[in-house]
Amino acid sequence: MTTRKSPAEAPGLPLNQILAGDCIELMNGLPAGSVDLIFADPPYNLQLKGELHRPDNSKVDAVDDHWDQFSSFEAYDRFTREWLRAARRLLKPNGAIWVIGSYHNIFRVGAAMQDAGYWMLNDVVWRKSNPMPNFKGKRLTNAHETLIWASRDEGAKYTFNYEAMKALNEGVQMRSDWVLPICTGHERLKDENGDKAHPTQKPESLLHRILIATTNANDVVLDPFFGTGTTGAVAKMLGRNFIGIEREESYRKVAEERLARIRKFDATGLEVTGSKRAEPRVPFGQVVERGMLRPGEELFSSGSKFSAKVRADGTLIGNDEKGTDLKGSIHQVGAAYEGAPSCNGWTYWHFKRDGKMIPIDALRQQIRAEMEADERQRH
Repeated sequence: MTTRKSPAEAPGLPLNQILAGDCIELMNGLPAGSVDLIFADPPYNLQLKGELHRPDNSKVDAVDDHWDQFSSFEAYDRFTREWLRAARRLLKPNGAIWVIGSYHNIFRVGAAMQDAGYWMLNDVVWRKSNPMPNFKGKRLTNAHETLIWASRDEGAKYTFNYEAMKALNEGVQMRSDWVLPICTGHERLKDENGDKAHPTQKPESLLHRILIATTNANDVVLDPFFGTGTTGAVAKMLGRNFIGIEREESYRKVAEERLARIRKFDATGLEVTGSKRAEPRVPFGQVVERGMLRPGEELFSSGSKFSAKVRADGTLIGNDEKGTDLKGSIHQVGAAYEGAPSCNGWTYWHFKRDGKMIPIDALRQQIRAEMEADERQRH
């Protein structure tokens, strides 16, 4: 792992490297439309006034670093607009961005994102299972942070691995409130003095969920506020490429040491459950048009209890127990036979070849594979 001072030192993208310097300047020097996803953890502009102490009078290690200090809201807004503009230029047409923040800054950032042309997809509440208490007792304990997920443009075909997220959540749709712990114990990185290496280090569990949800293997993920490298560490584990930008030398040093220890998961472990919504739509009529099934050919339900014949227009015709014609799509006729409100005709109906029953979905998958191969050739 090496620190590079400029992306111009090598052709193409400086993949899996940390760039040293100002994020706006360095992003403006990278090729436009070259990044699949951006995760940004910008300064929160906490506006802390003086030191914070616990009831025992010990000092709280709060975020009082120089990089989080701005002279005014106007200065912070100007900085926000500039880095968001540079980030959007880097995203591919179907790229997306995640930005995390607290109540101090996330509303200002959200407005700036909409002004810049990003299209909001979700806001996610990261509810911390082990938040820092409110020591003064004058406010509610601040137990969450907010993430904004947005595509580069309205109508972008952004990546969302719906089925993978559902599987990650024990078969239930993933909600927009995530209960995850903050960094503690062995995950919390320390400097040579034994102090926190970074005051706002994000947990790997948070980045794991984001990258599983909105990237695929070998995608390029950019983090313009790289810090101690959580985004890069998780990207490396999951077989994604990363580009980190960090101006603080002390953070880069910790990040490089961390990344050197990371081992990429086995290739089999990198696979995630694909989203059915993302697969190309194939009408059953296309199967008939291409001669994969012929008009008049008989289809059978699982167990061969019911049958229907293929019609030239891609519909089916069968007969119920009373001899009444059942006509309609593969889904409608299957539902009518079963007396059900709906039916997935692709898995319900089968055809016979060489004495074997084969689901018609096998023909759809064959067409999809050909479509994907054609798409790869065009690009």
